[in-house]
Amino acid sequence: MSILHQSSVANRLLSALTPADFARLAVHLEWLELPRRFELSSPGKIANYCYFFERGVASVVARVDGGRQADVAIYGCEGMFPTSPIMHVPTVPYLAFMQVAGSGYRILTAHLLHAAEQSFDLRSLLLRFAQVVSVQTSFTALSNATDNIEQRLARWLLMCDDRSDGEVVTLTHAFISEILAVRRQSVTTALHVLEGQHLIYAERNQIRILNRDGLKSFAGGTYGPAEEEYRRLVSHP
Repeated sequence: MSILHQSSVANRLLSALTPADFARLAVHLEWLELPRRFELSSPGKIANYCYFFERGVASVVARVDGGRQADVAIYGCEGMFPTSPIMHVPTVPYLAFMQVAGSGYRILTAHLLHAAEQSFDLRSLLLRFAQVVSVQTSFTALSNATDNIEQRLARWLLMCDDRSDGEVVTLTHAFISEILAVRRQSVTTALHVLEGQHLIYAERNQIRILNRDGLKSFAGGTYGPAEEEYRRLVSHP
């Protein structure tokens, strides 16, 4: 079995670990491909695995009876999912799946928790990341309540771009409408607005950001607080 070296991982949370803590996890990490729509969790089910993403974007969706649903958080190479086991909550109340295909590592939740019990530094880092997720979710709620569809789309595209290392985001209008809980025509119109301001270029289910600073300004204040919290708590612990 090949030895996993910390310098070779793209996951930023794994990279932020001390060498000793990385070694605790490395022996239990299992590499796997994560195709689009790969299910990471289902409401009410025990989370047997935790995932550290190297590539791709995962969506966390809140859903109620009757089919109403909305995207409440996204994850990528900056972190892990789910965070609930770190707080000793074995189940996840959300549906989570790969929104953009990728790859990464999974670890049995029991192994991750055992390692966290052995190391204050590891437990502290994982809890700080859970705080970042809480902030992201809070500002998603604020965006959903106060931003127009164009601003919500701009924020969401920026968050996807943060986790895509500059790659073109491959998404259909229908899929975006599902995640944002709006009509497909509303997504098409919003994309045209962003294109008209030369912020993005959309073609054949692919979206490229042309002016990131302009898109951040357009998105408004709901993009940035969670990202700053990540830099404060995780990138520079």
